[in-house]
Amino acid sequence: MRKVIPNFTRLQAKIWFAFLMFLGLFTGLNAQVQSRSYQFVLSKLLKHSVPELSVETVSKNLAAYPVFIDAREWNEYAVSHVKGAIWVGYKDFELSRLERVDKNSPIVVYCSVGYRSEKVAEKLLAAGYPHAANLYGGIFEWVNRKQPLVNQEGHPTEYVHAYSKMWGTWLQVKKKRKVYK
Repeated sequence: MRKVIPNFTRLQAKIWFAFLMFLGLFTGLNAQVQSRSYQFVLSKLLKHSVPELSVETVSKNLAAYPVFIDAREWNEYAVSHVKGAIWVGYKDFELSRLERVDKNSPIVVYCSVGYRSEKVAEKLLAAGYPHAANLYGGIFEWVNRKQPLVNQEGHPTEYVHAYSKMWGTWLQVKKKRKVYK
């Protein structure tokens, strides 16, 4: 069962979100990935239509981001995901999957590289979730920055769904095992 996310007052949420976005921008870590070629691909792939947070900013402030939303397909999520992430899907995205999430909570949406999560974050913003942001570089950059993943049972795992062999080239951590099904 999903945990209920604590309520934030609108003012608390606005202040907290502004601080977190400022932290990402101020430290120069917002919208950055380690690989320059991956950075180039993302700069062309994404519209940058929603706030973006770097893996480094999020991972250093995990307590500040109580809600992670996984915008990948179920088979990708089942292989591995960020601990505590709520699966919402992409092709079959359902806003009802977030009924227990306080709309004022800071939300980090991710997918493989950031394209699908950007689209889902756009939908969340339009639906009244004002503090939704895209994890720049997605779960691939999360893994590349050596951040942990869990499997469907919540146990640490070395597996990561690489979406396809072409996109899997951006997974650069050799210890992780790529899955394509």
